[in-house]
Amino acid sequence: MSLIKKILVANRGEIALRIMRTAREMNIATVAVFSEADRKSPHVRYADEAVCIGPAPSSASYLNSEKIIQVCLDLDVDAVHPGYGFLSENAGFAKKVQEAGIIFIGPSPEAIEIMGSKLAAKQAASHYQIPMVPGTESAITDREEAKTTARAIGYPILIKASAGGGGKGMRVVESEEVFDEQMDRAVSEAVASFGDGSVFIEKYITSPKHIEIQILGDQHGNIIHLFERECSIQRRHQKVVEEAPSISITNEIRAEMGRCAIDVARSCGYYGAGTVEFILDEQSNFYFLEMNTRLQVEHPVTEQITGVDLVKQMIYIAEGKPLTLKQEDLYIHGHAIEVRVYAEDASNNFLPDVGTLNTYVKPDGNGVRVDDGFELGMEIPIYYDPMIAKLITYGSDRAEAIQKMVRAIDEYKISGVQTTLPFCRFVMNHAAFISGAFDTNFVTTYFKPEMLHSDLNKDAATLAALISAQIQLETTSNHESQTMAESDNATKWKLRRTHNL
Repeated sequence: MSLIKKILVANRGEIALRIMRTAREMNIATVAVFSEADRKSPHVRYADEAVCIGPAPSSASYLNSEKIIQVCLDLDVDAVHPGYGFLSENAGFAKKVQEAGIIFIGPSPEAIEIMGSKLAAKQAASHYQIPMVPGTESAITDREEAKTTARAIGYPILIKASAGGGGKGMRVVESEEVFDEQMDRAVSEAVASFGDGSVFIEKYITSPKHIEIQILGDQHGNIIHLFERECSIQRRHQKVVEEAPSISITNEIRAEMGRCAIDVARSCGYYGAGTVEFILDEQSNFYFLEMNTRLQVEHPVTEQITGVDLVKQMIYIAEGKPLTLKQEDLYIHGHAIEVRVYAEDASNNFLPDVGTLNTYVKPDGNGVRVDDGFELGMEIPIYYDPMIAKLITYGSDRAEAIQKMVRAIDEYKISGVQTTLPFCRFVMNHAAFISGAFDTNFVTTYFKPEMLHSDLNKDAATLAALISAQIQLETTSNHESQTMAESDNATKWKLRRTHNL
């Protein structure tokens, strides 16, 4: 085992701060790297040491792996935490870090490489009993053969980039007449975004829910899961609202999903924190989607319901320590919701909105957590993802978490840029969200820009309040029978926190 005394965080903003705070609690020194655009960022001041690594464009700074490794060597850094985005899922960077004699706080380069390709990930996972969406098992090389496969599984289908993510290189094909056109677009976008034009096809699940399982694995073969997160409220195939646990699955589905997630991790010898993503169809069948080999943006909701600091666990694992957490020790306690506060205008197709934070007042109080990397007077730079903050609320149940979120959104005061806060409030008050009758098509189905400025939102909020009251009434009346069911030793999903967490 190698004791880590100094960590360089190869990232910026809120995730850099979040990692540094845990490191400080562990008496580990931290090094920040920053671009010229981030010189005044809070994460730069918070770190014990900070080094400017280049101009604003990420290609000249946060993606400059050689410069980052040189800073590590110059400052006697023991380990690198990549956060998420940038170099976090770059197998080449992880390998270079290790070759320089520095610990990479994440999985092995081999695991990153396997799971970084959706096709390779499916092939690895196929050795276990893990349900897969029907489709091609390899990259498409023969279009006529691909069309035959598409006819067999039935339209609509989805063309997906093997190296893709964030909705890029992805096209829904409704019929064979537009197959070639959509294929050309998917390949072109995949090449432009990832430098890899490999694509494959899957059956398109028309009304899916997006459910993901958080896992932790150590370097001794121990792997556990920390339950699920519901991530179905999305725009442009990117998440805006996440919560844990999911309202959409039963204890039995949760247990089976957890088993599959652990097996996916085992299929590539995974260690560190990772997330295995699934889609859930209208009949509650679930299918393996992909694995993210890093810390997720939405990891705080898992921390809230389990009491486990995921960054701390990542550091322990990187040091070579075995997991002290056992699956039977983990329980779901309460409910947590996260909304992403983007500098985007939801009334204008969620387009980014850069500017200066003329007003910036964060919410506070019981059950409210804000992970951010900005302060009053700072500019939102055009060079990076426009996320300002993550707003997380925690309650004893889902209804309370929603109520706290509405209150927190109302208390969050931001001016100078448009944000997604009004949209997130719209979601919290919508009857479909409160009842659980929503999927990844929520924005398309229910949202129109004018709803943020009309009486329609008030009517939806009134209906949502009635549904929420009915759900709470049913929850209260069935509390005793639910408690007995949850105590069943076969399920082990007790809704309480144990002292050893």
